[in-house]
Amino acid sequence: MSTAEANSSIDTSSPSVSSFSQQPSLAQRRADHYQQQHMQNENSDVSSNEHPPPFSDSGSMPPLKDPKISLPESNSKSESIDSPPARPSAKPRSKITSEYDPFSGLSFKVGVAENKNSTYRSKMEDVHTYIANFAERVDWGYFAIFDGHAGKESARWCGNNLHSLLEQEIDLELQEQNKTLQTNQEGANSSQQNDSIATTAIPLKGRVDMKDHLHKAFVKADDIIEKNGQGASGCTAAVAVLRWESETEDDCMVSTHNSEKQSGKKFDFLPTKNHKRMLYTSNVGDSRIVLSRKGKAYRLSYDHKASDKNEIDRVENSGGLILKNRVNGVLAVTRSLGDSYMKDLVLGKPFTTSTQIIKDDEFMIIACDGVWDVISDTKACRIVADCFERGYDAQEASKKLCQLAIEASTTDNVTVMVVQFDQAVFDR
Repeated sequence: MSTAEANSSIDTSSPSVSSFSQQPSLAQRRADHYQQQHMQNENSDVSSNEHPPPFSDSGSMPPLKDPKISLPESNSKSESIDSPPARPSAKPRSKITSEYDPFSGLSFKVGVAENKNSTYRSKMEDVHTYIANFAERVDWGYFAIFDGHAGKESARWCGNNLHSLLEQEIDLELQEQNKTLQTNQEGANSSQQNDSIATTAIPLKGRVDMKDHLHKAFVKADDIIEKNGQGASGCTAAVAVLRWESETEDDCMVSTHNSEKQSGKKFDFLPTKNHKRMLYTSNVGDSRIVLSRKGKAYRLSYDHKASDKNEIDRVENSGGLILKNRVNGVLAVTRSLGDSYMKDLVLGKPFTTSTQIIKDDEFMIIACDGVWDVISDTKACRIVADCFERGYDAQEASKKLCQLAIEASTTDNVTVMVVQFDQAVFDR
């Protein structure tokens, strides 16, 4: 994999350590979320990194609940489950139709497919989650896959709650920024000021601390799982956050209402020339996040496996052993959420990246190791790109990749999430 091209916009530094609505109201659109989850089984044996990423490693409350988000559970008896977006109050649709586009107004579309793989697995312990207008900000997205092992408890908890922990970190930052905005706008009309701050302070100023927010959310989730007594199980985690950012405070006050009226374009949020589309990723374990840029695959995650030299050295320096490519002969992954009984060796501290999304970026794939055990990063991107060239949507592309992993005789559960970027949002 060539990395020179990506390095110009991909930050490799390490931190220190969908219900959708067709309502015309922006406030309602921003409050709308959609989220789905399913369970799959334990991890299979893992192999070494095929394409080492060009990045360096970054290093008692009850379970949270978000009343704005519906979390339907899958039917564990179903062998293959497609997960198209649907309104919580309506029956799930088998595919996106022209009658209802749940991603209307957004600059991305999501497709998810999964398969229990009943030939080799008796249970589904994977959980996937995605949220549109994440953190109640227009055109932000949250995407995650949690691959459970030794039970589904940790994966389920993360699917229900990790996004809330992350949103708490973001809200604290937004509160501080809004205080600054209010101070700078003293003397302005109070009603206009309140409307601007409440409904249009969508992008954040600068690069902010999203990588640090992700790190804190992972570590906090790991601690809560242990305190709740759910740490006997564990899960890998691959999380991505897509959002707009601006370097200037004035751009943080762009009115979505005015932009829509003036331009007549299809997007709920229209960026100015100062806005940047940022993608932040964070992972523990061997579920991967892969970005397709100009037809090339760029891995935005790190496989924390007991076959990886860096992780082997870390485990052994901490007093552990690697036996048959497993930590103390038990776990095939060296980082996870949960697995509290091995937390001195199996860390919950994630690998994180930040990438500026540009017009050359076509889509992102998030998938569990059931895919990557049998399909390379490059081949997966070619499969998805071919689907788009043939006119298929993200849902059909995810189904195709899931099907091919099963046909390639993967022995694990399979979950695939495809996030397609609509680069027309950059046309201004």
